[in-house]
Amino acid sequence: MDPAHPTRAGRGLLFGLGAVALILVASLADSWAFAHLTLPRVNDQDWGRLLRSMGFLPLWLVAGVAFYRSTTTPSGRRYAVLLMAAPTLSGALGEVLKLLIRRERPGLNAGAYAFRDFADRPFSTAGLGMPSGHAIVAFGACAILARLWPRARVIWYGLAAGCALTRVLARAHFLSDVTVAGVAGWTVAALLWHRYALPPV
Repeated sequence: MDPAHPTRAGRGLLFGLGAVALILVASLADSWAFAHLTLPRVNDQDWGRLLRSMGFLPLWLVAGVAFYRSTTTPSGRRYAVLLMAAPTLSGALGEVLKLLIRRERPGLNAGAYAFRDFADRPFSTAGLGMPSGHAIVAFGACAILARLWPRARVIWYGLAAGCALTRVLARAHFLSDVTVAGVAGWTVAALLWHRYALPPV
């Protein structure tokens, strides 16, 4: 194997190790971020609402439908479906992970970790924060956009990261909540792209 060109399994292992390290660092910084990265009225700001809307699933469904209706090629329509599918499946995964991890939002416990018992509302995600629903949807959608228009990938990922930041500033999520969401959303989009995107012509 050429070290300069690792196999798909090798790239997957490197990504996994990097993701674990990133989540660990974010977890260690959770207390600091809760104390210092705060702007309770962030959602009252125009820029805050703009960034948070990146995690609003109906936005991407409307964008996907508009994309689908504006193209006549099979590849364009497939990409439009991917733009809808990635945030939708990412959001669904986020809800499942919340039910399994069961860590409550930081604002409910003054920034301390607290986990809800499985016997307490076993199928309700209300009040649960790991991972962030807004951030996972934003990264699922923006990871597709970054593949469709790679020259603008900094903008797409910047919007997703901005969405994640608003959730931390509002004290709705820990830093690790949005980090896990970013990794999960990106992974869902990457898997869908690898499986369903057409090869370039």
